Order: sequence, then structure tokens, then C-alpha cells
Amino acid sequence: MAKLNLLLLLVLVVCALGLVTSQHRARKLFSEVERAEQRARDLDVEYGKLQLEASTWGLHTRVARVAAGTLGMHAPDARRVRVVGVVGGIGGVGGVGAPETK
Repeated sequence: MAKLNLLLLLVLVVCALGLVTSQHRARKLFSEVERAEQRARDLDVEYGKLQLEASTWGLHTRVARVAAGTLGMHAPDARRVRVVGVVGGIGGVGGVGAPETK
């Protein structure tokens, strides 16, 4: 009877240690998940800010202002603009970019 009690006590201690270990691991993993979710939320906020910044930097008015101010660029005079067409389209007679013949 004493051997059985000792065996049952040993089994009980092993089960208790297993339970404590599994609970500790579960809490540790839960903590990691919470940190990862917080990081994901932070990255989402940063991504939204970057999208807003990219849309601001790419506005037509800003690009035109930088082109005129910093780079000294301006729109050409309408009399100096020449529109060039392609004969036959892609794969047509003359090929792409071939000079127009009349």
C-alpha cells in the first residue's frame, strides 16, 4: 500500500510540474502574440502616415512648383510643340516609330 501511495504521489508531482510548465509556456506565447499584435498596429499606423506623405509629395501642384522653382523647368510655347503620330500602330506597316511616308 505504501508503494502505491508513493507511486501515486510521484505521478501527482509529475502532472503538477507538467501543468505548471504548460501554463508558463502558454503565458509566454500569449505575451509574444500581444507584442506582435502591437507591432502590427504600430506598422499599420506608420504605413498610413507614409501613404499620406507619398500622396502629398506626388501632388501635381507640388511637382509643378518644384519643377519651376528648383529645376527651372517650364511648359514649352504652344507654337513649338509638335505632335508625332505612328503609322500602322504596333506591328503595322512601317513598325513602331517609323517615319511617316506620304
